[in-house]
Parts: sequence; structure tokens; C-alpha cells
Amino acid sequence: MEIDVLRPQDLSPSQVDRWSALQAPGLDSPFLSPHWARAVERTQALGVQQTRVAVLRRDGRDAGFFAARVGAFTAMPAGAPMCDYQGVVAEPDLAVDPKALVQALGVHRLDYSHMLQEQAAFAAYAQGRTVSHVVDVSQGFAAYQEARKAAGVGVLKDAAKKRRKVEREVGAARFTAFSRARCDFDQLVAWKRAQLRATDQTDIFEAGWTLRLLRELFESRDPDFGGVLFTLHLGDRLAAAHFHLHGGRVIHGWMIAHDPEFERYSPGIALFVDILEWMDQTPYSRLDLGPGDYRFKTELANTAQGVTHGFVGLPSAAALVRTAAYGVVRAAEALPLGRVSGLPGKALRRMDQWRGLR
Repeated sequence: MEIDVLRPQDLSPSQVDRWSALQAPGLDSPFLSPHWARAVERTQALGVQQTRVAVLRRDGRDAGFFAARVGAFTAMPAGAPMCDYQGVVAEPDLAVDPKALVQALGVHRLDYSHMLQEQAAFAAYAQGRTVSHVVDVSQGFAAYQEARKAAGVGVLKDAAKKRRKVEREVGAARFTAFSRARCDFDQLVAWKRAQLRATDQTDIFEAGWTLRLLRELFESRDPDFGGVLFTLHLGDRLAAAHFHLHGGRVIHGWMIAHDPEFERYSPGIALFVDILEWMDQTPYSRLDLGPGDYRFKTELANTAQGVTHGFVGLPSAAALVRTAAYGVVRAAEALPLGRVSGLPGKALRRMDQWRGLR
């Protein structure tokens, strides 16, 4: 197998089409699309780190693709930490050698945080696993609703009850899909930044390229890939807004926020329900909610996608440093110290987030 490394913008139209064609079910996330890698490259500032695509070739044809942001010694998937899924998009029987991939990228180490668990080539390098929550409505919203009820999950019933209450007390609810209202997009970003500050999380928008990326995706008119803004108004006021990625038959939940004054009515969940009902009239059959054990995700989801985090390293100081870091994390997590045991892992994740955002 040969590996060529190209800029995303230098992919030929036939290579973009080939990559898209390889996105069979399981690899059809918009985060694994060639359009994601190209959008990331356009919006990240030129610097030491550059977005590159490893093109895996077999018998003279393009057989696989992997997008990464490459630095002097280390690499991470393109768009990290903003991408919820990572992996090699390739022919099903292609034998991928992760170390050959790292070598071709010209680095000593590849770090990843949301590698699809089905990527068997990376299984030996995984340091941990988590779950991404997914709502499958391929059988229609009514069937999904009945299945949630049968499972004893009351989130949809509660959402309907709160909707009736808010319409009595505030005003009629109005749902908009694929909204082009720039003022609502800007309000979503403002709410999200306030939410990050209030919960002592990193303000991802300070990096600059992240906001440029969201704005480009919002402005996109590509029917096959881009960002989509969903809004819920109560009376004349914007109550909740979601900005998601779309591609193929998938909508991937990404940025969600709501007006704190409407908190008691759970407008964010009401908007999710509106989206799921709306999907009945569209080609979309899956709403990915992403990782995180938030209650609304576990209650809305009816299936899940496993993802792993870890690294692939060549013999080098960079690999030794990462090995030592994970050793500290495992040792701390084995201690019966409650929340304190999780601090090294949290610190490592924050460091990776900072590296990806800069």
C-alpha cells in the first residue's frame, strides 16, 4: 500500500467523489467527509500546523482517506477538538497500518479523541472508550415515539407537556429548519459563549478559526454538506437554537443553546423533538447527539456509537511523553479519591483541546 499526502484543497474532483463514495453506513458522518477537511483547512490560520490528507492507494487506485492537522512532531484529526468522529474512510477490506500512516504524515505521534470503535486497526492503541448517543428515526418518528414510551422513557411526554404550558404562558411555538437568520446564529454563539464561561469550560471561539468555520458552514448552500441552523421561537422571542452539521442521511448535533429565561420549559429539548418530527419529511434518518452523558442525550437516544481515545506513536520522545501521561492518568483513576482521581485525565483533555484550538 502506498500513501500520498496532499492538502485537502489539492484533492482532485475525482478524489473528492471517491472519498464520498467510500462513506458507506458507519462512515457517513459529516465529520468524516472530504468537505469537512476542506472547510477546516480554509478557516484555520496558516501556521506551523497544517491540514493534510493521507491518501491510501492500493493497486493504483485511491482506497482510503484520512485527514489530519500536522505539526512539527505530532498530529491530530482535522478539526480537533471540534470533530466528534474520527477515522480512516476506506474500502472495507483495506488493511490500514496506523504507524505507516503516522510516518507518511511526517510526525512522531498521532493523537485522537473520538476514533470510531469499529476502526480495528486502531484498537491496540486505544487508551479508553466512551459512547456517542444517536437517535435513529429510520422507521419514522411515530415508531420512535412508541419505542421510547415502551422503554419507559418519558422525555417526549414531558416535552409535550412543557410545550403546552409555555404556549399558554408565553406564546405560540414556531419551529424553523435551515434558518438563514444571521441574528439568530449570532445569538446562538453568544449564548454558547456565556454557557462555556458559566461552567468554567474553554471558550472554543477565542481561537478565531472555530468561529470562521461555523460562519462558513452557516453560509454554505451545498445540499450535500454544511451547517444547518434550527430555531424555536416562543411568541416573538428566540427561545432555543441549534447549529448542526448535515451530510448524506445524517444530521449531527453540534452547537446547542437556549435563552436562560426559558430554562423551566426545556426549550432545547423541545427543539430536538421538532427536528426529529421534521426529519420524517426529509432524507435524514439519523440524528447524532455526540458524546457526553447528559440526561437529555441518554433519554432521547435509541442507539449508540462507541468511540475511543488514544495515540499511535513511533519510537520517539513524543511517544514516551504521551505514554507517561497516560500512565499518570491510569494510576490516578485507580485511586479511591473521588473526583480528585479524575483530575489528571481532565488536565490531559484540556491540554489536547488547547493544542487543537491554537
